Amino acid sequence: MITAKTKIAGIEFDSYIFNASGIKDGTLEELEEIGKSESSAIMLKSCTIEPRKGNEKPREINLPFGYFQSEGLPNLGYRKYLEFIPKLKQYKKPIIASVVGFSLEEYRVLVKTFQESEVDLIEVNLSCPNIVEEGLPIVYNFEKIKELLDKISNLGEKPIGLKLPAYLCYVLQEKMADLIKQYNVPFIASINSVGNALIIDPGKETTLIKPQKGFGGLSGGYIKPIALGNVRRFYELLKDKVSIMGVGGIKTGQDAFEFLLAGADAVQVGTTFEREGVNCFQRINKELEEILEKKGYSSISDIRGRLKYL
Repeated sequence: MITAKTKIAGIEFDSYIFNASGIKDGTLEELEEIGKSESSAIMLKSCTIEPRKGNEKPREINLPFGYFQSEGLPNLGYRKYLEFIPKLKQYKKPIIASVVGFSLEEYRVLVKTFQESEVDLIEVNLSCPNIVEEGLPIVYNFEKIKELLDKISNLGEKPIGLKLPAYLCYVLQEKMADLIKQYNVPFIASINSVGNALIIDPGKETTLIKPQKGFGGLSGGYIKPIALGNVRRFYELLKDKVSIMGVGGIKTGQDAFEFLLAGADAVQVGTTFEREGVNCFQRINKELEEILEKKGYSSISDIRGRLKYL
């Protein structure tokens, strides 16, 4: 019998597949639909201190192999998501909060508040590509990340992880891995949408979206090879000391299997969830189990990280 159960930072998940933050998870109704589905967890929308309407529309568009957007973190504000948590506990699956601050103090407040809630894990989103910041974004400022980890690491017992961008340089991956090890960060999510993409309508001679002069975050199949590269590098750097959630272009069980080979403990599904709805979780997981059975593996732990090199 195949088991696709897995653990993230010591928390058990019934399967390897669950939703990515930011897609159909902003309201209680959407979160309850995820709760009733075969998603192995309920990932909340990345939330800020105050509610946000997000950027001007049109701000997102479906593309042949992915999704392109500059939503600007529309969300109901963290207080509303705190209200939802007791209602979501009935689904008896891990609940993951995702938080975004516009200062180190805001991150501290958000993490402390969710530490005092009934969530199981807290994802600290350092890498939203659609927020315009002055100076170097925190995710590339390792001194700032160190300051942040100093502020949030000892606020409670719930595991705190980091949602990371696509680091396209091994030196940056190494620097981040060193901080993760220094602060015993128990899990990471890799990668967020790839920012500063630009897609043009040649017929109209315009950008496709309105915010930020048409620049936005790219996700889905377009970024899968980059996501696999980041997951593999962090697996090599961190080994089994840190749980890795793979994010970016998971559409089929084969995609999920590739992330498993690269070293992911679980995968988050975003673009495919946006297109197919909640049935995608069951489908992808079934396809993954069929691949494992065909190859003679009985669990995901049999193959995780065992990518062979030519």
